[in-house]
Parts: sequence; structure tokens; C-alpha cells
Amino acid sequence: MNFKIAIALVAATLALSACKNDTPTAQNESAEASAAADQASDAAGNAADAAGNAVVQTGEAVAASAGEATAEAKASMDNAADSARAQGAEMKSDVANATADAAQSTSDAAQNLADKARRAADEAKKKSEN
Repeated sequence: MNFKIAIALVAATLALSACKNDTPTAQNESAEASAAADQASDAAGNAADAAGNAVVQTGEAVAASAGEATAEAKASMDNAADSARAQGAEMKSDVANATADAAQSTSDAAQNLADKARRAADEAKKKSEN
């Protein structure tokens, strides 16, 4: 909107300068119109600079937010991976313990069977001696 006002002021200045009126009042009004057009032009330039700066700042803010979100996502993934590794190690330990328990049970059963076989052999030997 300010830019349109600046263009209108510039156009008015050009129109006034096209009118050749050499009276001191006309020259004074022309100078004031020219100064107002210059001020409007400066204001439009400042507004454009401010808008450009706002765009740059917004871009930098978005980039920073994206960087932080990426870092947070990576940290979450790392935590999930660490948790999965820990659970995997725990499961391996549980499987190893279950395997050891099964081996012990098998060993106990084999020992019991061996003991029974010895007793049976001892009884058979006693019977054969009698």
C-alpha cells in the first residue's frame, strides 16, 4: 500500500515538474512535492528492506526449528535403538538361563537314571551271589 502512495507521489512530482510555472509559490510547492516524493520513496525502500529482513529471519527460524526437530528425532531413534539392544540382551540372557535350566534338568534326569541302573546292577549282583 505504501508503495502505491510512493508511486502516486512520484507521478504527482513529475506532473508538477512538467508544468513550467516560474512563480515563487509554484517553485516552493514543487520543491515540497519533490521532497515528499523522496520521503515516500525512502519509506517504501525501508518497508521493502524490513519485509526482506522478515523473510530472512523467518527462513532462519524455520531452519533452526527443523534442525532442532531433526536432532530430537535422532535422539529418540538412538534411545529406541539402545532400548531394543538392552531388551535383546535381556532376551538372550533369559534364553541362556532357560537353556542352562533345561540342561541341568536333563543332567539330573540322566543322573537319576544312572543311579537306578547302578542299584539295579547291585541288586542283580547280590542275587547272583546268593
